[in-house]
Amino acid sequence: MPRLFLRPFPRLLLCLGSLAILLVSSAASGEGYSPYAEDELPRNVYFGDTHIHSSWSADAGNMGNRRIDPEQVYRFSRGETVTAHNGMPVKLRRPLDFILLSDHAEYLGVMNMLDEKDPVLLNTETGKRWSEWRSAGEDLKVFADFGISLLESRDIIQDKEVERTAWSRVIANADRWNDPGRFTAFIGYEWTSTPNGKNLHRNVIFADDASLAGQVIPVSSFDDPRPESLWAFMGEYENKTGGRILAIPHNSNVSGGLMFALEDSDGNPIDKAYAEERARREPLVEVTQYKGDSEAHPFLSPNDEFADYETWDRAALGAAGHEDSYFQAEYARPALKNGLVLESKLGINPFKFGLIGSTDAHTGLGAAGEDNFWGKATKTEASADRWKSGLFPEIPAGSDFQVPEGTSDGVLENFAAQSASVQWYEWEMAASGYAAVWAKENTRAAIFEAMQRRETYATTGPRMTVRFFGGFEFEDEDASNPDLARVGYAKGVPMGGDLVGADRGKAKAPSFLVAALRDPEGANLDRVQIVKGWLDESGATRERIYDVAVSDGRRIGWKGRAQKSVGSTVDVENASWSNSIGASSLVTYWQDPNFEPTQRAFYYVRVIEIPKPRWTAYDAKYFGVKMDDQVPMTTQDRAYTSPIWYTP
Repeated sequence: MPRLFLRPFPRLLLCLGSLAILLVSSAASGEGYSPYAEDELPRNVYFGDTHIHSSWSADAGNMGNRRIDPEQVYRFSRGETVTAHNGMPVKLRRPLDFILLSDHAEYLGVMNMLDEKDPVLLNTETGKRWSEWRSAGEDLKVFADFGISLLESRDIIQDKEVERTAWSRVIANADRWNDPGRFTAFIGYEWTSTPNGKNLHRNVIFADDASLAGQVIPVSSFDDPRPESLWAFMGEYENKTGGRILAIPHNSNVSGGLMFALEDSDGNPIDKAYAEERARREPLVEVTQYKGDSEAHPFLSPNDEFADYETWDRAALGAAGHEDSYFQAEYARPALKNGLVLESKLGINPFKFGLIGSTDAHTGLGAAGEDNFWGKATKTEASADRWKSGLFPEIPAGSDFQVPEGTSDGVLENFAAQSASVQWYEWEMAASGYAAVWAKENTRAAIFEAMQRRETYATTGPRMTVRFFGGFEFEDEDASNPDLARVGYAKGVPMGGDLVGADRGKAKAPSFLVAALRDPEGANLDRVQIVKGWLDESGATRERIYDVAVSDGRRIGWKGRAQKSVGSTVDVENASWSNSIGASSLVTYWQDPNFEPTQRAFYYVRVIEIPKPRWTAYDAKYFGVKMDDQVPMTTQDRAYTSPIWYTP
C-alpha cells in the first residue's frame, strides 16, 4: 500500500514548489491580494459641528440656558437624548462624529461659576454684582453689563485666576469626552471681536490635548480686538508647546464689510506678511450657519438663481444699517476672487480658504435638520410663538441699569437702540449647518490635518457625500470607475488642493471628477454645479456657474446651464415631500470649456437638493399656527466644497 502513494509524491512536491514560487514571487512584488491593506487614502467622511455654545457662554447663559452645560452638549452630540428647557426630549437622528464646544473666551465659564457661587469669581467686584443680579432673576442687567463691555472690547472682571480656572475645566471636559476612533472632542473656544457691532468672530481649534493646551490661557478680544493679535497668540502657542492650532472665521455676512477687507486692522493695504500669516492661520471659513449663509449674495451674483439662500443683509451683527460697498468683503465667493488679485500682486493669497458649515447653536443643541431645529437661543426652543421672537433681548428705554465704570457716555442708550434696530427674528434663522471632513480616521490628529489641507466641505444640514477632484489627466471614463477616489488621488488633487499649470507643463484645460450622493435619510439631488472664479487678462475678477450634472433627464444647454426647474413635491400644509423627483446620486466628468492657461482661477462644487419643507413649515404643522406671508416655508438645502485653485 505505501508504494501506491510514492509515485505521485515527487509530482506533488513539484506542484507545491511551483505554488510556493508563485506566492513568494507575488509577495516579493509587494502586491497583496487586498488592494486596501496599505491604503493611505482619506476614505472616510466625518460630519461634525465646530461651533456650539453651552450654558458656559456668557450670552447663552444670559439668554436662558441654564440646563445644557458641557456634559449635556457632549451627550447630545454623541446621540443621547437630553431634555430641553421647554421640557421636551430632544435627540439627533444620527450622532455627530466630532465637535468643538466653542464657548466664548470673553467671560468664559463665568455664568456657571455664578450659579455655583464659585469663590474664585465672587472675590471680584463684577462677580459679586452679577451674582446678586442673577440670584434676583435680573439676568437682563447682566446681559447689558457684559454686552456693553463686549462692544467696547473691555474686560470688567480682569482676573487671570478666573480665566485660568474656567479654561482648566474646559480642556478637562474635552479630554474626558474625546474617544479616538468613535467621537472626537476638540479643545477650543470662540474669539469674539465685535468692533462697533461688526462681526470678526473666529473659532479657535487646538489639535492637542490638555497637556499642551493647558500651558496657555486663551487670548480674547478683550486683550486686543484685532485678528492679528489672535494670530500672534497662535504662533506663540506653537512655539511654546510644539502644538498645532487654527482659527475659523464665521458670519462674514454680518461683518459690516470687515471680514474680507483689503486692508489690515489699522487700515493699511494688505501686504505680504499679513497675507502669509492669514493664509497660515485660517485655512477654513464657516460659510453657513444659523445666522445666515455667507457663500454668495444676489447683489454681486445677479445671474445666480441659487445665491439668495438664507440671506442676512439688513445690518451687521450689532450695528444698524448696511452699505452696498460692504458685500465684497462679506461673502466667500467675492473674497475668493479678491484673493486671486492679491496673489497676483503679493505672491500669496490671504483668502485661500476651504469651506465648512456649523450651527452656532446657543442652546447647546447642534441640530441642523429642518425637521429637528431647536432654535438659536434657549428662548426659541420649539414653541408655537418662537417664529416671531427676536434674537436679542430688548433693553427697555429708561431701564435702571448700573453702567460699568469707565463706559463711554451714552453707550447704554446706544446699546438699547441697537438691540432694537438690528433685531433678527427666529423665522429668519437657518437650520444650518455641519462640517464635512475627509480623513483617514476619527481622531483629533486626522481631522485636524484634513482641516489644514482644506479637504472639507460645508453642508446646510443634510449629510450628503461629496467628492471633488481636479487634474490634467482625467478622462471621461474615469467618472465610471467604481473606485473614483483612487483615480482622483492618483491623477489629480482633491478639494482644497492646487493645480499648477506651469510646473506640469500643461497647456490643456484642467478636468474634474465630481460625485455626489444624497443623504441616505434625506432628499434627492436636483443638480451639481461647478462655480468658477478667475482673473481675466485685464486684472478684473470674473465668475461663472456651470451645471455639470442634473437629475430627471433635463438638458444642459450650450451655455452650461439647465434652465428647467426640477419641480417640487412639497406639501407645506402637511410639512412633507417625496423623492419622486431628483436623483439619489450624480457623478460626472467635466472639463472647463473656457480655460485660459495664463489666468488664475478657482473651482468649487455646489450640490443642490430638491425642494423640501423648511423648519418653519414643520413648526406651523406641529403647533397649528399661521405665520406671516413673508416667512419662507420651503428650502433647497445644499453643500459647498472647498475650492481647487489653478495657478499659471
